[in-house]
Amino acid sequence: MTTLRGSDASTGHRVRPLVVADAAALQPLNDAAAPAVPVTPARELASLIALSSLALGVERDGQLVGFVLAIAPGAAYESENYRFFESREVDHLYVDRIVIAESERGRGLGAILYDAVFDTAREQGRTEVTCEVNLDPPNPGSMAFHRRRGFRELGSQHTKGGTVTVALLSAPL
Repeated sequence: MTTLRGSDASTGHRVRPLVVADAAALQPLNDAAAPAVPVTPARELASLIALSSLALGVERDGQLVGFVLAIAPGAAYESENYRFFESREVDHLYVDRIVIAESERGRGLGAILYDAVFDTAREQGRTEVTCEVNLDPPNPGSMAFHRRRGFRELGSQHTKGGTVTVALLSAPL
């Protein structure tokens, strides 16, 4: 079990595991982060939570204000980005999405969630953490965050029928 660092009663933030029933509450949070993450119906978010080997939410005063979903190798997940990392046959933990509400950014919540991702990857014996970040439309804040966390670019690919270009990133453990 991953030790969840960063829950802070003084700020009202609490990190907790997500359950499928959280999907409806996550949808507006997820969709507000578009185009950094795809707009996703609640039923698909519920499926992603069930598929994830790590699904954590951040609450403030009882409201979800952030979350991360990470998927282990071998999952029945058809994401073209996940499939890229799977094709490399490297034992990785894939961050499908991480979202922090605009009002909560700059408070270290992304770092708290990524600490949990890296802790989980180590506990599972993975060799790296993988993810993608949009290049077009650009997401320079996310790219800078990931570089500070030790991610390096393995390549890029066009997704969503060519409407999005992503950098494919990896951070060794």
